[in-house]
Amino acid sequence: MSRELEELVRYCENENLYLIVGCDSNAHHTAWGSTNCNGRGEALMEFLYSLNLEILNQGNESAFCIGSRQEVIDITLVSYGLLESITGWEVSLEPSLSVHRHILFTLRGSVPVPLIRNPRGTNWGSFRADLGGKLERGPEMSMRDEAGLGLAVHWIQQALISTYKGNCPLRPARKGKKSLRWAPKSLRREVRRPFNRCRADNNSHSWELYREAQWKYRKEV
Repeated sequence: MSRELEELVRYCENENLYLIVGCDSNAHHTAWGSTNCNGRGEALMEFLYSLNLEILNQGNESAFCIGSRQEVIDITLVSYGLLESITGWEVSLEPSLSVHRHILFTLRGSVPVPLIRNPRGTNWGSFRADLGGKLERGPEMSMRDEAGLGLAVHWIQQALISTYKGNCPLRPARKGKKSLRWAPKSLRREVRRPFNRCRADNNSHSWELYREAQWKYRKEV
């Protein structure tokens, strides 16, 4: 599984941050609404259990549609502490610019503002002074053997980390800018109609009409 995802989860746990992950798992499991289970899905389930992440998927509406092929492989993961604050998870029927459809949910209630450390906001003058004082007051350690060298490296590492945290305080993360509306509803409606026909007819001609409408929509955007 993904080492990067595991490191991200551990980082959020250490920094007391909530995490929401939307991913194309490319794996089948009935736990998130797939029609069957495969080896990759079973392995992914074990991996998610080890990370204490909850699956938000509800029902079996597919977010992945290409030609006549539809399957539930897009999953939404969330930190356990945020589970009760998320409602209304669903796969949108609005047209997208991809073979993957939009997934919608509502984040409600009082959610703590995530705090981050910005290295650019560090007081480096105070950092150098504080670190110099810690190193001068450090314990006497022998570095003639591997064990002593390892202890010295660990102590210096902890001194650097604690000094950095002391001179770069946690601050609320800034909110990003609001996204723009890409296209009027009338354009999206023109794509949604052939998509609905595809779901009902499930033939190659209907899917061809849907792909053509989707291409025109993407061009306008």
